[in-house]
Amino acid sequence: MIGDFLAEWYPWTKALHIISVVSWMAGLFYLPRLFVYHVEVVPKGTETDVLFQTMERRLLRAIMNPAMIATWLFGLALVFTPGIVVWSEIWPWSKTVGVLGMTWFHHWLGLRRKDLLRGSNSVTGRQYRIMNEVPTLLLLLIVFSVVVKF
Repeated sequence: MIGDFLAEWYPWTKALHIISVVSWMAGLFYLPRLFVYHVEVVPKGTETDVLFQTMERRLLRAIMNPAMIATWLFGLALVFTPGIVVWSEIWPWSKTVGVLGMTWFHHWLGLRRKDLLRGSNSVTGRQYRIMNEVPTLLLLLIVFSVVVKF
């Protein structure tokens, strides 16, 4: 039975979920910072512009996308593990809001990367700095939801 399998593998699933989240969060913190420097310091069309585009693409595609997918897969496995999530409590819903927010932010960053690639970026370095706080706020919501279970 699938529930028995998930219960038996719960510690491994939880560990892999945490590793995935840490990897995803690293990218969510770093990519907006790259955008700040890209927008404020790097002249368009230079070798440095191409270098930043390469770093941003590789961070998003090679680290952030797989980490987000793994986070979702292991997270859903935890959701379906018997006895782990009590949906009548508030914390699973607040965590879900946080995860959906992180996923939205991830995709927003992907769209901004494409804007930079096309040379049509309209976001300032200051705005990227402000947006760089979004993952921190979502992380606080998620961790307090899971640990404190408010």
